[in-house]
Amino acid sequence: MQLPDMNLLLALDVLLDEGSVVGAARRMNLSPAAMSRTLTRIRDALGDPVLVRAGRGLVPTPKALELQGQVRDLVEQAAMVFRSADRIDLSSLQRRFNVRANDFFVGVYGGRLIDTLERQAPLCELRFVPEGDGDDEALREGRIDLRISNTRPLSPEVKVQNLFTTNFVGLVREDHPLLAEEITAERFAAYPHISMSRRGIARGPIDTALAEQGLKRRVPMIAPGFHAAMFMLPDSDLILPVPKESQFSVRRLGLRLRSFVLPISLPTLILTQAWHPRYDQDQAHKWFREVVRTCCLETWTEAQPPT
Repeated sequence: MQLPDMNLLLALDVLLDEGSVVGAARRMNLSPAAMSRTLTRIRDALGDPVLVRAGRGLVPTPKALELQGQVRDLVEQAAMVFRSADRIDLSSLQRRFNVRANDFFVGVYGGRLIDTLERQAPLCELRFVPEGDGDDEALREGRIDLRISNTRPLSPEVKVQNLFTTNFVGLVREDHPLLAEEITAERFAAYPHISMSRRGIARGPIDTALAEQGLKRRVPMIAPGFHAAMFMLPDSDLILPVPKESQFSVRRLGLRLRSFVLPISLPTLILTQAWHPRYDQDQAHKWFREVVRTCCLETWTEAQPPT
């Protein structure tokens, strides 16, 4: 039986991941012209265009989308055959780790993560992708390596590890009038708030807690990310509820902001990292998960206020 060219399988995996001939060529250390010729060979082998022009970019055909998960599985299985089960040479490891997380996690933990990768595995890349729907499917298809969130995966096969627990605190400019007196729920609700929501939702657990006391806050500003919202505070009376670890960024950047304990009771959040079981015994993936866990633990410890 004549075996197909396995290099075409690898190239197809990269092309579908990048959605770009130029991007795929860069990852495979080929010229765009060579990558384009490889795409032509893939099209001939599959009898399908695979990627078609849509505006200035390329989009996968229905058949390409159908094959994407299967192709990724085969590439991973082939890589495992040649990968040592016991040891991994981090100095020569070439791999891109795709992590889905919100901007709070990226801002607080991203710097330490990339510093660790630069020191231990200098040929690796760290790619953060924005939060979105279909996280379990993205994990299953290998489009992301880790999903870091405070919500649990829906699929029972997805592996989950707790990273740390956190609570929200309030953040305001350092001369905010709220700080002049005792911060009660009534005074807290009296000032305008920023709601953090990538979906544009203005209401949440804070509103529920205030409603239990017969109170209602005004939310004139809805923002998709914590760290961008921080820079709105010095010019307004806005209140921004943030995970308490964000105080680390405030102190590190020397921002003229003050945090305070919220005068309402909110649920404790558990931040987790989730991955598909296909990567459970992958040595590079195991190493990266441990790097994430260690960085979270170290940064969380530093972020706590002095006693």
